[in-house]
Amino acid sequence: MTSVEPPPAPRRRGFQKGRLEAFSDGVFAIAVTLLVLDITVSASGGHHLLRSLVDLGPSYLAYATSFSTIGAAWLGHNAITEYLDRTDAAFVRLNLLLLLVVSFLPFPTRLFAEYIGHDSPERVAVTFYGCCLLLASVLLLVLWRYAVRAGLVRPDAADEEIQLLTQRLTPGLASYLVLIAAGFFVPIVAVIGYLGIALYYIIPFRTLSAGFLPRRRRPPPAP
Repeated sequence: MTSVEPPPAPRRRGFQKGRLEAFSDGVFAIAVTLLVLDITVSASGGHHLLRSLVDLGPSYLAYATSFSTIGAAWLGHNAITEYLDRTDAAFVRLNLLLLLVVSFLPFPTRLFAEYIGHDSPERVAVTFYGCCLLLASVLLLVLWRYAVRAGLVRPDAADEEIQLLTQRLTPGLASYLVLIAAGFFVPIVAVIGYLGIALYYIIPFRTLSAGFLPRRRRPPPAP
């Protein structure tokens, strides 16, 4: 009498991509929402409200820079997850590390807005701010490179598309290093440069945004 072997257990495909995307989108949304909470007018500012609003110029610049940077990171993260076939434990933990930095960005944003124009504290605040932005960009690139190396990318993704996204995520790193060094001498110029890097990624021109938008494969022609 022959014994019947039980059917093999289904292979675990890793963590659910949908839950990772939903959680990540929530963190990105909360991070950009927290940025605006630091733009406030003091209780005594109502006596000269127009002047108080104008004096918030550094806060506006810090808000625009951080919002644009987080928005650019979200676009890059969205492109990465669009190419994913599955995830694994290491990818999820790298993603959590990226979200840790993204959710931390409101703090250096507030530091810059508070200490701009205060000489030495201004330089420290802008340098710390730039390092945080650089770290977020580095982690986004590490997340994508790990996905490619670990074979988590969809099998139908073309090599050209993978290389294009890799190149798209890389150039900003050198620019951040240059601007961090410039921040020791001209802090305000460095922050404007950080804003320029973010806008480079989010401006909806085809030549600039193509690297963050997964290409749709055209269906084969009908016979």
